[in-house]
Amino acid sequence: MAISMDNLRKGKKYRMKNYGEEFEFQVVEIPEDGVYKVKDLITLDTYLLHELVKYGKGKDYDLDEL
Repeated sequence: MAISMDNLRKGKKYRMKNYGEEFEFQVVEIPEDGVYKVKDLITLDTYLLHELVKYGKGKDYDLDEL
Protein backbone atom coordinates (compact mmCIF):
# COMPACT_ATOMS: atom_id res chain seq x y z
CA MET A 1 0.00 0.00 0.00
CA ALA A 2 1.36 3.41 -0.97
CA ILE A 3 2.10 6.02 1.65
CA SER A 4 1.10 9.63 1.12
CA MET A 5 3.65 12.21 -0.01
CA ASP A 6 2.64 14.25 3.04
CA ASN A 7 4.30 11.55 5.20
CA LEU A 8 7.77 11.96 3.68
CA ARG A 9 10.48 12.97 6.14
CA LYS A 10 13.88 14.57 5.65
CA GLY A 11 16.72 12.05 5.72
CA LYS A 12 14.52 8.98 5.11
CA LYS A 13 14.85 6.75 2.05
CA TYR A 14 11.94 5.76 -0.18
CA ARG A 15 11.11 3.71 -3.28
CA MET A 16 8.55 4.94 -5.77
CA LYS A 17 7.13 3.00 -8.69
CA ASN A 18 5.14 4.83 -11.38
CA TYR A 19 4.39 3.93 -15.00
CA GLY A 20 6.74 0.93 -14.88
CA GLU A 21 9.75 2.92 -13.65
CA GLU A 22 11.21 2.53 -10.18
CA PHE A 23 13.03 5.26 -8.27
CA GLU A 24 14.92 5.00 -4.98
CA PHE A 25 15.60 8.33 -3.35
CA GLN A 26 16.37 10.14 -0.10
CA VAL A 27 14.62 13.34 0.92
CA VAL A 28 17.36 15.99 1.21
CA GLU A 29 15.34 19.13 1.88
CA ILE A 30 11.76 20.32 2.30
CA PRO A 31 12.00 24.06 1.48
CA GLU A 32 8.21 24.60 1.68
CA ASP A 33 5.03 22.56 2.12
CA GLY A 34 4.52 20.02 -0.65
CA VAL A 35 7.96 20.58 -2.23
CA TYR A 36 10.56 17.85 -1.72
CA LYS A 37 14.14 18.06 -2.93
CA VAL A 38 15.38 14.48 -3.30
CA LYS A 39 18.61 12.69 -4.19
CA ASP A 40 18.41 9.58 -6.37
CA LEU A 41 20.24 6.75 -4.55
CA ILE A 42 21.39 5.11 -7.78
CA THR A 43 22.44 8.03 -10.03
CA LEU A 44 23.05 10.54 -7.19
CA ASP A 45 21.14 13.19 -9.19
CA THR A 46 19.20 15.82 -7.22
CA TYR A 47 15.73 16.87 -8.35
CA LEU A 48 12.29 17.86 -7.08
CA LEU A 49 9.93 14.99 -6.37
CA HIS A 50 6.99 16.53 -8.22
CA GLU A 51 8.99 16.12 -11.45
CA LEU A 52 8.46 12.35 -11.17
CA VAL A 53 4.68 12.60 -10.95
CA LYS A 54 4.04 15.66 -13.14
CA TYR A 55 2.33 13.43 -15.74
CA GLY A 56 0.08 11.81 -13.14
CA LYS A 57 0.05 8.59 -11.20
CA GLY A 58 -0.22 5.34 -13.12
CA LYS A 59 -2.12 2.20 -12.18
CA ASP A 60 1.09 0.78 -10.74
CA TYR A 61 1.86 3.81 -8.52
CA ASP A 62 3.44 2.83 -5.19
CA LEU A 63 5.48 4.76 -2.62
CA ASP A 64 7.15 2.91 0.26
CA GLU A 65 9.83 3.62 2.84
CA LEU A 66 13.04 1.57 2.54
